[in-house]
Amino acid sequence: MLLAIVYSCVGGGAALYALYRWIIPNLLQYHTGALLFWHDDLVPWVRDTLYGSTRPERILAEVKRKATRGDARSVVDTIDQYCRHQEWAMNVGDEKGTILDSIVCEVKPRAMLELGTYCGYSAVRIASLLPPNSRLITMEFNPVFAAIARQVIAWAGVEDKVVLIEGPSGDWIPKMKKEFGLTSFDLVFLDHWKDCYLPDTKLMEECGLLRTGSILVADNVICPGAPDYLEYVRGSPRYESKYFRSHLEYTTVEDGIEKSVFLG
Repeated sequence: MLLAIVYSCVGGGAALYALYRWIIPNLLQYHTGALLFWHDDLVPWVRDTLYGSTRPERILAEVKRKATRGDARSVVDTIDQYCRHQEWAMNVGDEKGTILDSIVCEVKPRAMLELGTYCGYSAVRIASLLPPNSRLITMEFNPVFAAIARQVIAWAGVEDKVVLIEGPSGDWIPKMKKEFGLTSFDLVFLDHWKDCYLPDTKLMEECGLLRTGSILVADNVICPGAPDYLEYVRGSPRYESKYFRSHLEYTTVEDGIEKSVFLG
């Protein structure tokens, strides 16, 4: 009798784990709204409740536990492994990350802006590829995320190339030139709230932060999506735009990156 109970518990646990890890995510692949709710709302809430910590805190703990201090590649790989196999997070991810890498290496920006730091994954990825005397300014609205990101960036050993600022992008963009003594950005990575992509792009234009040849790289333009932004950069004579098809981070759902060259 006892053995039957044990077998029942083990079997039930295995079934629940299979539902959580594979069955439910696979069933939701064709319903992106439900998939994002599962990965970005429901599962984190359950884990936060069970573990008494937040997802960014767990990512930081994983970095400190497994990544080599001072090795940016090790930090990026550790986060990718954790988010692909343990707990999903909305980083640019390993697949789209290679597209971002190639653009950064192509442009070799001296001044770069990132909108949306989250836990610092993409800031580390970008900073590790920047040429000498280059600077990445990364902006995060959420102070809790910013605190985690600072530690991840420091652990990766790239804090000398990264300036992390906190607050709304709409407040910071107009004072960028004065605060940081720059004339324009060579490269801008948009990865914050998707409904802010278009107004922030127009604000950067108005503030003269984009020069002829400046490049905008926008993540998640399909999932969750930024249709108004895509319509603008693809339809405006001020931009030459190209879509790089890929997948939503750590899934098989279609997503992609939009690269847009500002023509002046």
